[in-house]
Amino acid sequence: MFAPRLCHLGVFFVMMLSANVSLGDDPATQLQTLIDEVWNDRLEESPMMATYVGDHRANDRLDSVRPEDFARRAEKASAFLERLEAIDRSALESGDRANQLMLRRELKESLAEYRFKSYLMPINNRSGFHIEFPDMRNLIPLETTKDFENYIARLEDFSRYTDENIALMREGIRLGYTMPAIIMEGSQESVSAHVVSDPTQSLMYEPFAELPSTVPASEHERLQQAAKQAIATSIVPAYKRLLEFMNTEYLPNCRENIAARMLPDGAEYYRYCVGKFTTLDELTPEQVHAQGLAEVARIRKEMEAVVRQTGFEGSLAEFIEHLRNEPKFYAETPKELLKECGLVCKRIDGELPKLFSRLPRTPYGLKPIPDYIAPKTTAAYYQPLAGDGTRAGVYYLNTYDLPSRPLYMLEALTLHEAVPGHHLQIGLQYELDNLPEFRKFSNFTVFVEGWALYAERLGLEVGFYEDPYSDFGRLSMEIWRACRLVVDTGMHYQGWTRQQAIDYMSENTGLSMLDIRSEVDRYIGWPGQALAYKIGELRITALRKEAEEQLQEKFDIRGFHAVVLESGAVPLDVLEENVGNWIEQEKLEAK
Repeated sequence: MFAPRLCHLGVFFVMMLSANVSLGDDPATQLQTLIDEVWNDRLEESPMMATYVGDHRANDRLDSVRPEDFARRAEKASAFLERLEAIDRSALESGDRANQLMLRRELKESLAEYRFKSYLMPINNRSGFHIEFPDMRNLIPLETTKDFENYIARLEDFSRYTDENIALMREGIRLGYTMPAIIMEGSQESVSAHVVSDPTQSLMYEPFAELPSTVPASEHERLQQAAKQAIATSIVPAYKRLLEFMNTEYLPNCRENIAARMLPDGAEYYRYCVGKFTTLDELTPEQVHAQGLAEVARIRKEMEAVVRQTGFEGSLAEFIEHLRNEPKFYAETPKELLKECGLVCKRIDGELPKLFSRLPRTPYGLKPIPDYIAPKTTAAYYQPLAGDGTRAGVYYLNTYDLPSRPLYMLEALTLHEAVPGHHLQIGLQYELDNLPEFRKFSNFTVFVEGWALYAERLGLEVGFYEDPYSDFGRLSMEIWRACRLVVDTGMHYQGWTRQQAIDYMSENTGLSMLDIRSEVDRYIGWPGQALAYKIGELRITALRKEAEEQLQEKFDIRGFHAVVLESGAVPLDVLEENVGNWIEQEKLEAK
């Protein structure tokens, strides 16, 4: 899973309106001027996003998240959209037409999110400002004295930032926009972990424990004392207030139902979520559910065939139970799990040139998921590299509860999260020079996660999954994503209970019960997001099949991957147009 930081702010990076474009400008100039205005104002609206993409003009500030901020952003988004719609699409070249379509989608999503008031639910069981802020220390530049002063300023500002988020949640309680109670049980642990009596024991103090040589020694004590003061007077009191609010106000008022359709305008909201995460606006929840059932049936047949290869004579359910309880399929220590994972990483690194003509320049690392969020988080996630190339990407692996982390899934998991999955795709996207900035850092989930799921299967083409147990792990990962189509629509639209979803996942995947419960709770708290993986993978696979059939012996896998990746993350309609144009170009060159 790709885990972009500040995902809860997502589509609210919409902006202040600048002067209108001159009526004499041609459509391409009008579009470029508007794109530049939108991007520059996104950076001004969100100092945190600016830092993460490599713009350090406001490294000492946090975002403002008051209701009036969201109202202002929506008003400006509407004005931007009106200007965008006035640009003559027919007069634009193909690249600019794609830019116009993608900016239009982003602005419309901003307006929809405001209309559905999703900003009143800034946290769930596994993400939110309170979980993301401690990780900031790993995502910002910390080399100079000024860098550390900026970080201290943000520590001091966290008190204000927390109070604004609490105010949003209070308004959410008043209007009926809260998280389901069942998934928020135990969520206090992600808050209480930061209530420390000794500031030096705070995660936020870690950068000050041993300051780098780039900071003069004469400044060390001053910076360390200032950090302790900020943690003691801002960080710890803020987390205390948040903990009290959760215990006395938020959790007691969380809704009993789990379905997104039970929110105000919930049915329409969930249909919007389906379109948002798949970029297929006409796709209905009913269609997604039916497609999921069909995919689960198809993949189960493949899994049953692999079970026969192992010599196991029982049923698929019995085989899955056998895998869950056989010690040889599990690491004994976190170090062993990380070591096995690191071996897979290096093996696939060496095979990439067979599949790709271009690889990202920036590397990635492997780290365990932090202890304070590991119990509520699934098997792994990817943290992107810095937008300016100063920080590597990170593949985070969950080493909590080792009996829930099967080794036979490690190959597929690694190909998804690292390469040729998230790191390869996002790393290349950040290095593209031919895209406007808003596209370089865009995140269309259906493309990003669809590509990563497609990447898992690429292992079959370069010598992975030779062990039938590992191949079963690959299929179990794939059916897991197919099950998402069934259970996400089931819970949010068709009245399924949480236990129904857990039972369905248990019957059809080889996931541990801990992972299944964590996954189901994730789908409850993030409606529609889980649909993107399989929908995107199916479309990429279908486009590859079409290219193979039309080009026959002229089909080049490296060329196909290049055209899929060379425009960054895009909606599926843009991807289809890109691949279609490439096929026609390849045909012409073959004549």
